[in-house]
Amino acid sequence: MKLVFVTPRYGPSVVGGAETAARMLAERMAARPGWQVEVLTSCAQDHLTWENVEPAGRSDLAGVSVRRFPTASRRMREYFALDGQLRVAPGAATMAQSREWVARNGPLCPDLVDAVAATDADVVACYPYLFATTVDAVAASPVPVVMHPAAHDEMALYLRSFRRTFRDVDGFVYHTRAERRLVQRVFGVGNRPQIELGLGVDPPSGTGRSGSELLGLGGRPYLCYLGRVDSHKGCTMLAEYFIRYKDRHPGDLALAFVGPLSGPAVDHPDIVSTGMVSEADKWDILAGATAMVSSSAYESFSLVVLEAWTAGVPVVVNAACEATMEHCRRSGGGLWFDSFRTFEAVVERLAGTPDLAAALAAAGRAYTERFYAWPALIERYASYLDQVVARGPRARLWTDRLPVITSGTPYVRED
Repeated sequence: MKLVFVTPRYGPSVVGGAETAARMLAERMAARPGWQVEVLTSCAQDHLTWENVEPAGRSDLAGVSVRRFPTASRRMREYFALDGQLRVAPGAATMAQSREWVARNGPLCPDLVDAVAATDADVVACYPYLFATTVDAVAASPVPVVMHPAAHDEMALYLRSFRRTFRDVDGFVYHTRAERRLVQRVFGVGNRPQIELGLGVDPPSGTGRSGSELLGLGGRPYLCYLGRVDSHKGCTMLAEYFIRYKDRHPGDLALAFVGPLSGPAVDHPDIVSTGMVSEADKWDILAGATAMVSSSAYESFSLVVLEAWTAGVPVVVNAACEATMEHCRRSGGGLWFDSFRTFEAVVERLAGTPDLAAALAAAGRAYTERFYAWPALIERYASYLDQVVARGPRARLWTDRLPVITSGTPYVRED
């Protein structure tokens, strides 16, 4: 069986939930006897600029054959103006406006689409729904296509161009029950083969060092945020809440933002921003945290929540995020906040009650081990793909490619 993944970026240096998930699945499916796995992706690493930085062509990464294709253009500043315009009422946007938004969101890789159209694969898996690579690949594929939407309740989900794309997909792979309910509500695709798969969690690869020492905190306790440090991930709100908390509760507690920065670091004596760290450093910092805080309201799974539980750490999540709330409610492994007042109460409770923190972490770990062990998860995924292939491809009702937009002012990162 030959499986082709289509994803906008790929590789161990890419920080992005969907792209990381695609890589984790691709590597494990490639190791499965009787399966051949290929990844089609862009030459870009930065999702804000789509600048070509990786060499085009074929390479091998961890047993996976990877083919990279150049993007036709960088992201243009005009995208942000269009995004702001459509964000007011995305359901009212015309098809032309919707397709322009997808094209400007990118990445546009005409040669990648040609490769999909000529594929000899048995099945193509697109991950996630949001990007032009998925929209074009679904339209061009001559074989069955499954989509890993990685969807959450955001503006883009309501654009008309995605309605056509979701209609043409042969099957869906969801991260959580909440994501499945959302996609069914918006697109009504319950008649397609679908599965709630999630992701497995790798064993911790820390070395037992003190996370507080790694952060330069000299033994102080700390909360940990893990992932891309971005206002869209709730990081600005988290920093503001924490600074307000420290004004009301002076003490040793610190906050560590661990991950690549999308803007300037917060300048505060009790907040540390590390930028990118190694896997070993990540696990050691995580293991030493009082709690891991997932501040984002827009997650379709949140692997870092499960990683925290695997490391023996409780989690605090944004109550507006259905996926992370589902994890907490099903596991009993975390608490949540919907305002500064509830954030304050939760942090006070966890910081002052070690037995509670340990009990929450243990419940989360048991949940992770039960539902997200890699061997059983990969077996389920392989069986599901066999089912989709046996049904054959749907008739593609929308085969026009997205317009390649090269005019405008290239966006340059300001950080």
